[in-house]
Amino acid sequence: MTDKKPSIPFLDLKKINKSYKQKSNAIFSSFLDSGIYIKGNSVEKFENAFATFCGVKYCIGTGNGLDALTLILKGYVELGKINIGDEVIVAANTYIATILSVIHAGLKPILIEPNEETFNIGIDHIKKSISPRTKVILPTHLYGQLAPMKDINALAKEKGFLVISDAAQAHGAKDKHGNTSGSLCDASAFSFYPTKNLGALGDGGAITTNNEDLAEIVRSLGNYGTSSKYENEYIGFNSRLDEIQAAFLFEKLLHLDGDNIKRRNIAKLYISCIKNDKIKLPSWDGSDAHVFHLFVVRVKNRKHFCDYLTNSGIGYLIHYPIPPHRQKALAEFSYYCLPITERIHEEVISIPLNIGLKDSEIEEIIKTLNDY
Repeated sequence: MTDKKPSIPFLDLKKINKSYKQKSNAIFSSFLDSGIYIKGNSVEKFENAFATFCGVKYCIGTGNGLDALTLILKGYVELGKINIGDEVIVAANTYIATILSVIHAGLKPILIEPNEETFNIGIDHIKKSISPRTKVILPTHLYGQLAPMKDINALAKEKGFLVISDAAQAHGAKDKHGNTSGSLCDASAFSFYPTKNLGALGDGGAITTNNEDLAEIVRSLGNYGTSSKYENEYIGFNSRLDEIQAAFLFEKLLHLDGDNIKRRNIAKLYISCIKNDKIKLPSWDGSDAHVFHLFVVRVKNRKHFCDYLTNSGIGYLIHYPIPPHRQKALAEFSYYCLPITERIHEEVISIPLNIGLKDSEIEEIIKTLNDY
């Protein structure tokens, strides 16, 4: 890296959160003085606000996004809607947490290929993977773009399947009718990991649903399975959204739509200004269905491209370098033949796209990619 090139990190959370510093200090002071550090008013306030934002009746805070997905699946098991050993159709190229949630719930993940243009699962691949044991379709809105929920919901209704979405990267993404990612199926799981579009200052997650029975049972499961204090009805977990994180998230939620607009505007610049046949840009129809949690490009020789970005002072990350079925932890799935998934994992690179980027940095990124 030369001194003449500006150093543009992939993501600078300190810079992004700096605008909230004064408010965050006030929030922390109020939190400290309250003496209520778990299950207080801030959690309830955020849950109500996020439910309203998503257009659903219920929001239940959890410790993280993985727990949110696991609790939804375990909740449906407890409700008798699915049984241990039932099959859940899930994208093979998702982050491993999606698949882990299925395993933790005692269910069997069925890995399917994504659409190579959108990175999300498509209806044709889903149909080919249906068996008598299929009970759930679990689409991931990968990188911030909605999966084809209209087609998935229609198929699920026809077959009697549940649809549960991993919306951990798609806070505020909306379909053409204005419905958000948290309201498009039976239940949705969110992560508030600090790098997310709606990011906490630590771990956090949430479940959104319109199903009262599910909302009641996942709230109980996440609090040791209690039905009332010291009375335990289920084999539960300890997975609750922290009071302090809920307070921070409430403040950030006020700005989420505006932040997502900024992300889409940067994406528009990238897509319109990056002209390089060696770099394949993401597929996007220009709608609000994408919130660009990540801007993911593809190149044939990734190592060469990564070296070029490093030497040019441009940060990057790879989401994700190893497909789940090639991970040691999921060795039982290594027999899967998934050429599209493996090709994607060999070629994808995420370049900087976040609300902390300056105009000059955006211009530098565009120039650098065009010069490759």
